[in-house]
Order: sequence, then structure tokens, then C-alpha cells
Amino acid sequence: MNAPTFPAEPRLTSLSHGGGCGCKIAPGVLSDILKGSNGLPMPPELLVGIETADDAAVYQLNDEQALIATTDFFMPIVDDPYDFGRIAATNAISDVYAMGGTPIMALALVGMPINVLSTATIGRILDGGQAVCKAAGIPIAGGHTIDSVEPIYGLVALGLVHPKRVKRNADAKPGDRLILGKPLGVGVLSAALKKEKLAAAGYAQMIATTTQLNTPGPELAALAGVHALTDVTGFGLAGHALELARGAACSVEIDWSRVPLLTGVRELAAQGHVTGASGRNWAGYGASVTLPAGFAAVDQALLSDPQTSGGLLVSCTPESVPAVLEIFRRYGFDAAAEIGAVTDAAPGRLLVR
Repeated sequence: MNAPTFPAEPRLTSLSHGGGCGCKIAPGVLSDILKGSNGLPMPPELLVGIETADDAAVYQLNDEQALIATTDFFMPIVDDPYDFGRIAATNAISDVYAMGGTPIMALALVGMPINVLSTATIGRILDGGQAVCKAAGIPIAGGHTIDSVEPIYGLVALGLVHPKRVKRNADAKPGDRLILGKPLGVGVLSAALKKEKLAAAGYAQMIATTTQLNTPGPELAALAGVHALTDVTGFGLAGHALELARGAACSVEIDWSRVPLLTGVRELAAQGHVTGASGRNWAGYGASVTLPAGFAAVDQALLSDPQTSGGLLVSCTPESVPAVLEIFRRYGFDAAAEIGAVTDAAPGRLLVR
């Protein structure tokens, strides 16, 4: 007897109108949506809320422990279901590391078009998320599932941190140096992949960076010279640098020549492989960015390129730069680089050199 046959399933990326952190609502629109939220009363135990668009909420439990709570989910950025699950889980857990904390458990958020995707495919997505949680040393302790028009996967991630080691995105200080943990260009690679123009080496590079857990976070937070931490995700380097500048009432200067890029992304961007989110990002905050004369359109696109599971952005004293880079190197972040500084020249602005 012959085995039953089933119609070929569609590419995962063909089922989503946007992939990865490129799904985020544009910064300007999000600001309008949330503009009334800051007036709500907050308990004193809430050390970090929504006031500076930080990476996670932090609630103090006692003198030694604070709970970090965050959630992140999105539609497919790649077609391989296992890789999609890994990327989504890595991205969600990153926000715990970005607050200086250690993850303790996760809950899965699953929305799938069950009449389009097989249970085997959906199972592989969940397997990918489970593999990353195992690597992070945490269980997936529950979750919620729905039948959805587009595939959606992510996590609620919980972690712990000492209240005195919480690293907000609003505590940078003039004179600090900025260090970026991962190279930019994930959005460009994802755009090329969706158009079937990404070579195997480019895909391998994309998976390697988006599934690399930002495990240096707690050790970086323990350094006295580290003042602020965040991770660079859907709003791009420019957007998250501006959040840091606005939160600290400082300005951020970036030396573009020192910003690490994934191999080949500048060429791919020049060929038109740029996400729509890059343009939406720039429309939302470009007026707060000062670019040098002759700054190329390709570089502007990379500056606002949405990063899925991007790198940590560290604001630290000049004396701490060697220690910060050494920690990154020890955890396998070989591309980590000093890319700029924090000043008081133009508070709330990003200046690109």
C-alpha cells in the first residue's frame, strides 16, 4: 500500500507580511499608541516600566532579587521551521540578558494556520525554541496556542537580577564609550532571502548571528564601569541608540566606519534588498539623526535596518572598554567593537560621523 501524499506546504516567509523584528510597529506609530500610558500609577517596586522604552519590565521582589519579565514574538523570518523557532526564542530571551539578568524560565506563544501547516512543521518550530531554551538552561514551563492566519511564535521570558545590577537603557553618562556586540545587516539578509537571492553562505551567517544568545549580559552588568545596556533589534542601531540618548538626556555619536557589518550586506542593500521596516524606522526618527555630508543611502538603510536577535549595545567608561571587549570575546562575540560615544552636545539626538 502506498503512503499517503500531501500537497507541498508553502514557504513560511510567504505566509507573513513581515518577518522577525521587521514586524514591529513603526516607532512613530507606536509612540502615538502609547502616549497616554505613562500617566498610569506605578508601584515603587517596579524598577523599570515603559517610561524609557526599555527592553523588559523589572519588579523588585526583595533586597537581593528583582524579577525581569518580557515577551517577544513575530512571524517567520526564514523558511526552515526549526531555524524560525530558534531565532524567535533567542530574540525573546535576549531582553533578559539586556537588563543584566539571568533567565529562569519561559512560556511559549504560538499562533499557527493549522489548515495550512502540518503538525510536523509546527512541531519543528516548537522544537527549535525548545533547543534554544535548553542552551540557555531554562525550561519552557507552559504557554498559549491559537489558530492564526499567519504563523507566529515567541516566548514570555522571565529572569532574575540583583536590584543593584539592573542595567537600564536610560543610565548612559557623557564621556561613556559605546560597544556593539553583533554586526548589523540581519534585515538585509532576510529581505534577500524572501526574494530567493541569498546564497547558502549568507543564510548560514544569518542563522549563526540570530541564534547566538546574548549571554555576556549578566557579566557585563557586574562591571562597575558599565552604565547602560540595551539590545539592538527592530528599530535598528539608530533607533535603539536614540532611545538610549533620550532616556539619559544625552546625545550619542556613532563612528560609522567602526560599526561591524555582516559579510556582503552592503552589496545586497545596494541591490535593493532592504526591508520596508527600514524605511518606516527612518520616517519615525530620522529627524533626530544628524548625518555627515554625502552619507550614502545604502548606509542610511543599514543604520535603520531592523535587527532580529541583534547584539547588545553597551555604554561604559573609557577605562572599562578593554574589560567589556574581553567579556564579549570570551563568549564568542568576535565582531564586538567600540563604535562611538555618549556626549552632552545635543541631548536626545544621534550624531553620525
